[in-house]
Amino acid sequence: MNQTLAGHLLVECLIAQGVSHAFGVPGESYLAVLDGFHAHADRIRFITCRQEGGAAFMAEAQGKLTGRPGVCFVTRGPGATNASIGVHTAFQDSTPMVLFVGDVASDQRDREAFQEVDFLSFFGPSTKAFAKRVERIDDARRLPEYVARAFATAMNGRPGPVVLVLPEDMLTQTVAASPLARVEPVQAWSDPGGLRQLREMLMQAQRPFVIVGGGGWTPQAAQALQRFVENWQLPVGNAFRFQDLFDNHHPQYSGDVGIGINPRLAQRIRDSDLVIALGARLGEMTTGGYTLLEAPRPRQKLVHIHGSAEELGRVYQADLALCATMNAAARSLEVLTAPATVAWADWTAQAHADYEGNLQPQSLPGDVDMPALIATLQRHLPADAVLTNGAGNFASWLHRFYRYAGLAKGHKTQLAPTNGAMGYGVPAGIAANLLTGRLAFTIAGDGDFLMNGQELATAMQHGARSIILLLNNGMYGTIRMHQEREYPLHVSGSTLRNPDFAALAQAFGYAGVRITRTQQFEPELIAALARPYGTLIEVALDPEVITTRGTLSAIRQASLQK
Repeated sequence: MNQTLAGHLLVECLIAQGVSHAFGVPGESYLAVLDGFHAHADRIRFITCRQEGGAAFMAEAQGKLTGRPGVCFVTRGPGATNASIGVHTAFQDSTPMVLFVGDVASDQRDREAFQEVDFLSFFGPSTKAFAKRVERIDDARRLPEYVARAFATAMNGRPGPVVLVLPEDMLTQTVAASPLARVEPVQAWSDPGGLRQLREMLMQAQRPFVIVGGGGWTPQAAQALQRFVENWQLPVGNAFRFQDLFDNHHPQYSGDVGIGINPRLAQRIRDSDLVIALGARLGEMTTGGYTLLEAPRPRQKLVHIHGSAEELGRVYQADLALCATMNAAARSLEVLTAPATVAWADWTAQAHADYEGNLQPQSLPGDVDMPALIATLQRHLPADAVLTNGAGNFASWLHRFYRYAGLAKGHKTQLAPTNGAMGYGVPAGIAANLLTGRLAFTIAGDGDFLMNGQELATAMQHGARSIILLLNNGMYGTIRMHQEREYPLHVSGSTLRNPDFAALAQAFGYAGVRITRTQQFEPELIAALARPYGTLIEVALDPEVITTRGTLSAIRQASLQK
């Protein structure tokens, strides 16, 4: 067996796992790995990012898009702590990801060496906040074992992030070792007895409802899900920021179950007598602060199907808990024999009618009609476009008015952080275009954009193209909304003085334009779609237009009248 530099072996292990792109910010602690990327540049690309948070978001987006771990490399100390936002996003979003952290040399450990951090404590699963597993690789000969285990851990059960710590001196060792074979996720099948019980519960139901979400889905699983709900004529809602799991145009689609939920849909879930939660872990946003389904014992009968046994019973005591991965669960459900007629056909039809009704906007002030802009997107964006966003009230325009093509049609079309991380949309869009070649469209707020807008430099350097719709209302809008509700007229810390965003985009090499009226948007979008490089369209949005349902003045007045 030939001798190989450990840093090169690590890159070969990634290639063996099918990794085509790795994202990161270079650091002196893993120079040997960078040299490995140079040696294998014909088989794997290292995407040089401008900040570790942006790099980690790109890797998280990679995990969402491919279903296999996204890969990020950062250096010790500040590099790793900057990247932690992407690790936390992967954790709460159930996204497979592996973060590689270059570390201090072994003989300098535990002395508070330059930029030293105890990563096992910082990222460790004992905190229940970051990674599924954190390991340090001290023996270069075991690199293939650690990498294969990291990929298996990231994909199996509830998908999530793994952190591998790489001592600098370990990476420069010469070893005789070879990569292990590509790891595939294990499929866990539903208990047949549980499936029979589920069918009995459906036969007894009058007002059932299905909520789908979480990680581990494939187009094949989404297709099987669609056949199941069609066989049983069940209404379906997509969990918070998993709006592309079920086709929004389908006659049984009922809307997204998340922030700003349609009040009629919220009431429908409360009135349901059987909720089937498939893949969703039923977090705070999907359950309306644990009110749509009361914890720990909901009023509705609850069937909870999840790929991790540890998630079942963690918050909710279900009437029936089934541990199954999404591919296996959906394929099991589609063969459940359905009756010729069901008692809830009208219930399902009305749920979809309520969703259609929620697409009709109310009149809001200002010269920019945001629902009209979203309708323009719907007309012009290709069906397989990837739409990305970070966190803020601006995202509600997409969530309420855009109709995502379902994963069953072959493509994931939504990238958004369920943990509410700002700054996600821009790097996620860039990664999506690099990885798939498909059109990436990002909607961002003014505060949100400035958290990772520097990654436009990454896009230009590596040939990525995205279209960014930047809504500029001169504030951290979500915070201002809550501020006016809780402390009316006491504006503090939420006002922003912004740069010329169009000029900033042009400085990076993007086209940059600014619009102030609805009629200006369509021609600018058409021009952006025709360009071979990226475009930022800044929209001057009236600060009063704070949500899809109301204004700042209305929120303030309601608070003052309490």
